[in-house]
Amino acid sequence: MSFFSILETLLIGPLKLIFEIIFQVVYEFVCNPGIAIILLSLSMNILVLPLYRRADAMQEQARDIEAKLSGGVAHIKKTFSGDERMMMLQTYYRQNNYSPANAFKGSISLLLEIPFFMAAYQFLSHLSTLEGVSFGPIDNLGAPDALWTIGGFTVNLLPVIMTLINIISSAIYLKGFPLKTKIQLYGMALFFLAFLYTSPAGLVFYWTLNNVFSLAKNIFCKLKNPKKVLAVLVSILGIAAFAYAFTISSNGTVRLRTSLKVIGILLQLPILVCVLNSKIHFKPSALKSKPNKNLFVSAGIFLTVFIGLLIPSNFIAASPQEYVDITYFHHPLWYVVSAVCLAAGTFILWLGVFYWLASDKVKVVFERVMWILCGVATVNYMFFGTNLGIISSSLQYENGLEFTIPEQIKNVLILLAVAAVMLAIVIKWAKASRAILLTATIALMVMSGMNIITVKKSVEEIKIQDNTDETQVAPHFELSKQGNNVVVIMLDRAMGQYIPYLFNENPELEEQFDGFTYYSNTISFGGYTNMGVPAFMGGYEYTPVEMNRRDRESLKTKHNESLKVMPVLFSQNGYNVTVCDAPYANYEWIPDMSIYDAYPEIDTYITKGYFSASGMSQQIIENNYRNFFCFSLMKSAPLFMQFGIYSGGDYNMAYNSANATAQNRNGMSVSTGLSKSFMEPYETLLNLHTMTDITEDSDNNFLFFYNDTTHEPMLLPEPEYTPALHVDNTEYDAENKDRFTIDGKTLNITTEKQMMHYQTNMAVLMQIGEWLDYLRESGVYDNTRIIIAADHGYYLYQLEELIYSEEDVRNIDIGNYFPLMMVKDFNSTGFKTSDEFMTNADVPTIATNGVIENPTNPFTNNPINSDEKTAHDQFIMTSDNWRTSKNNGNTYSATGWAIVSNNIWDRSDWKFIDKEIVLKEHEIH
Repeated sequence: MSFFSILETLLIGPLKLIFEIIFQVVYEFVCNPGIAIILLSLSMNILVLPLYRRADAMQEQARDIEAKLSGGVAHIKKTFSGDERMMMLQTYYRQNNYSPANAFKGSISLLLEIPFFMAAYQFLSHLSTLEGVSFGPIDNLGAPDALWTIGGFTVNLLPVIMTLINIISSAIYLKGFPLKTKIQLYGMALFFLAFLYTSPAGLVFYWTLNNVFSLAKNIFCKLKNPKKVLAVLVSILGIAAFAYAFTISSNGTVRLRTSLKVIGILLQLPILVCVLNSKIHFKPSALKSKPNKNLFVSAGIFLTVFIGLLIPSNFIAASPQEYVDITYFHHPLWYVVSAVCLAAGTFILWLGVFYWLASDKVKVVFERVMWILCGVATVNYMFFGTNLGIISSSLQYENGLEFTIPEQIKNVLILLAVAAVMLAIVIKWAKASRAILLTATIALMVMSGMNIITVKKSVEEIKIQDNTDETQVAPHFELSKQGNNVVVIMLDRAMGQYIPYLFNENPELEEQFDGFTYYSNTISFGGYTNMGVPAFMGGYEYTPVEMNRRDRESLKTKHNESLKVMPVLFSQNGYNVTVCDAPYANYEWIPDMSIYDAYPEIDTYITKGYFSASGMSQQIIENNYRNFFCFSLMKSAPLFMQFGIYSGGDYNMAYNSANATAQNRNGMSVSTGLSKSFMEPYETLLNLHTMTDITEDSDNNFLFFYNDTTHEPMLLPEPEYTPALHVDNTEYDAENKDRFTIDGKTLNITTEKQMMHYQTNMAVLMQIGEWLDYLRESGVYDNTRIIIAADHGYYLYQLEELIYSEEDVRNIDIGNYFPLMMVKDFNSTGFKTSDEFMTNADVPTIATNGVIENPTNPFTNNPINSDEKTAHDQFIMTSDNWRTSKNNGNTYSATGWAIVSNNIWDRSDWKFIDKEIVLKEHEIH
């Protein structure tokens, strides 16, 4: 971020965010951009009305004082000159309690209008939602209106209408104003005409509506009782909205009907207040206190540090490398800078403007509301919504937001109690309140500083790839036509249980995977990568129990060792070896491929992100500048408000095809946008054939290839299963419900999460299938052994046969430990299914079988085989402690265990030990 972008974020960013959120919320309801612009204009004008009313009052006051002093000023200017005139004017002003700086008050409305216009211009002039959309006589809201054509010459009428309304409004408002002020406003009207003449019609329409509102406001101000008249009109509008809610057809959403009813009721509040004010003269004693500017400033600084600095830095510090794209590097601390700017602009600058223009009574209310917000936000962030699961680098929760009604009620009651206590404190100990805020702010800054140091250190450990560097070698690997090729493909979180259903829906897969054997009775040794990868890569010496037995070495050391077992072994036996994206290498989120530096003959690459367009990475950065602040607001808001702020993970971002770097889903059949976390690894799969170098020689080759597309699911259009900005599978899903039932076993797909995983697994197999076809065409299919397997499955509770439940054990989805396992041997044909008991620790044995004589682990010299599989029960970690930044001692953290020996489909073959222990032997006492 440059200095000017930081300044823009501070001054204009909060306003632009408000514009965007209001537009997006109303657009979701009305689904019409034109009506959304009308409601946006109405909402913004109502929101800033108190601001402009106070500014007008200050202008009028300044004008009256200037008029009162004008005679004396004229006399002094006529009588005196030079320094004497200046001294006399200063004395005269001082005697009348007037400062020439007060003339600034006469331009407040104009100065306020500029940033609001800039925010509206930046938002509406680039909004793709308006492109090609007609509204009334306007053919395209995304282009100049071109409403009038004379002899081939096009005239944009909206800017002219806007200017006429502006001039009429100014004429009413400027009655009695000095010529200088009139010149200012009429000049501004002509400026807007020239500046907006060629602007998109949607933007001009919005500003025209603003001028209409200004005209109505000026007319109202001339009425005898403007507040009462306005209250009556608002009430009528509310009654109409409430009545309209009952006339909407069944096509109207429940959310829309409910919202209209709520709005209709809320719009009765102004007239209710007017009635109560006429009957009851209520003057709360609490508002007799004098304003305490220092308390307001202290609260604004606290909220800026808490929401803008602490919360973003906390989440980034938990896993800094997740927020780094090594092929398009951008330091994640800039997200914190942006969040701080937006927070400061919101809580200090713009709320400060409202505070400065408010009356003393309103200032007291402002101070106390800000003080209460400090307490409520802190309590909510610390104690509520803390276990929402995994969050992506685009700030989308894997499991979405889900709070029960009792949780929300409890949250509201506790926050109300906190608010009551905070109010009591500030009323009785106002001075102490400021001291409390200052102390808390210092503590937050210290914690944030520690987070920043953590992020900085972690990011410095990353080796950045530069795709713009022409010397950078593109990822590639060789497969020979005459030698033996062994390929191990690890698909993170690929689901073993899906294969029959995927092949049933897409029979072409069976042809593409000819020669493969699908193992339908396979387990992993944990439900997460840090637990499943070591055994996958190194065999039975690296199961969790065996890793725990070697308790004098760190988990990181043993993990790195496991990653090197197959590559080093094949290299020692004369194979050309390539390793792509070794998972959690050196326990880093972005694999640290330097663990292979001692073996220069082994080629290593990071493929994730290499083939992605930089535009998407740039847009992710732009989105995160905005969304980290929105995310912090969400985390500090009451639970019932978090749904609205989160808004399906796009934080109410108005849709543009350019910013569609996160997918917003509406149920399990409809979505908008693309997920970068899906697209990056998926684009690598699309380029498998470009990475494959086919040679005519007889060299032997070994490839390990990791891909996590299956770990980052996204809704896809059916039956193509290729990414699209807009997805609507409603019809296809309704017509093909039976695809999820085979031989009486029904795969439960009733949620978007279940559907996304199914579709993503399908998309991955289809892309790999195309690569397999390419290998056939290239003549290297038969002499290539291919192992496609996963490190673990996932708990989606989709097959009743795999859900384990007993009285003393919670429902457990065995699918979490059921990874994909498919193997094609040399010259094999036909697609087969085997129910042989397998584990993903069998991968090294299968890979080396028949091609390396008596294979041994190059680091322990122990034989590589599967004898341990039948020598004892297999012990699976049930831990959720997946972060290598935390679970990184010499042994895995204490956890419960699952035990199985032969058949994952036989519930009697499973045993679960919920007692948390560090298991180092193949038995439980």
